[in-house]
Amino acid sequence: MKHIEIIVPCYNEQECIAKLYIEVNKVFSQLSGYSFSLLYINDGSSDDTLVEIQKLASDYGDDKIRYISFARNFGKEAAIYAGFENCQGDYVALMDADLQHPPALLPDMIAKLEEGHDCCGARRVSRNGEPIIRSFFSRGFYRIINKVTSMKLVPGGSDYRIMTKQMADAIVSLSERERFIKGIMSWVGFDTVWIEYKNVERFAGNSKWSFWGLARYAWHGFVSFATTPLRAAIWLGICLVSATVVYAVILLKNTLSGVRAWEDTTTILLLLMLIGGVIITLLGVIGEYMARIYLELKGRPIYIAKASNIGKMVK
Repeated sequence: MKHIEIIVPCYNEQECIAKLYIEVNKVFSQLSGYSFSLLYINDGSSDDTLVEIQKLASDYGDDKIRYISFARNFGKEAAIYAGFENCQGDYVALMDADLQHPPALLPDMIAKLEEGHDCCGARRVSRNGEPIIRSFFSRGFYRIINKVTSMKLVPGGSDYRIMTKQMADAIVSLSERERFIKGIMSWVGFDTVWIEYKNVERFAGNSKWSFWGLARYAWHGFVSFATTPLRAAIWLGICLVSATVVYAVILLKNTLSGVRAWEDTTTILLLLMLIGGVIITLLGVIGEYMARIYLELKGRPIYIAKASNIGKMVK
């Protein structure tokens, strides 16, 4: 019998904890040849998420309900890493606690692995109920990041996936502290196939992702895998120098021809402000990359666990 461990990052999801187990258990009760366990990663929740997880563990046993609870909110990326680092079994799945990743898809996803694929992901083909502006920027993000990086992210591709333990171990082997799981899953390679599903409403509670939170997440993914901004700084500098040379040649020609040189102070000040703004922006971009290098060199742990029923506390 093959065992599947399902990693579930949680942040203030107390209403969803037990319901998720019930729905997953329904699926596996009709699926022969497989056993499962849930690995809940409590990402510093301020509600009773941990209490609900511990109740489940008490009712169904530590072998069925495993958990790690962070000392504070370290973010979903850290929670996913903690799950992959501590997972067990033949296959490893990743899904959200709010049931927007339908457990009913698991049999089809498992079947893809049995066909010989390394990973099967779930791809949303509709965004019903999602704000239009969020959908617009999401599509734009995928188009841009696929153009400027070596990654090929599938539009609509979610974190809902199931994979071999070998692939999970490969993801953990990447040592960076600033992690972007969608990019990492693409970077490590492995044969990934996709199944489609329609957007599902949350079982309970509200989304923890604000528009600006998603914007920061997109920027984080961009700078984690793209060096394009640094290269763009070089080309922009070349363009500005070239434009300056051309303008100087024009002024020199006009002066030698007896034509009065351009003395519009306002225009010159605007040009100086433009160039200064560009320089400051580029310094900010470079600073972002330097800050990431600084954080990596500090070597702080990706997460610190305060409570767990599997022993691991810091990584």
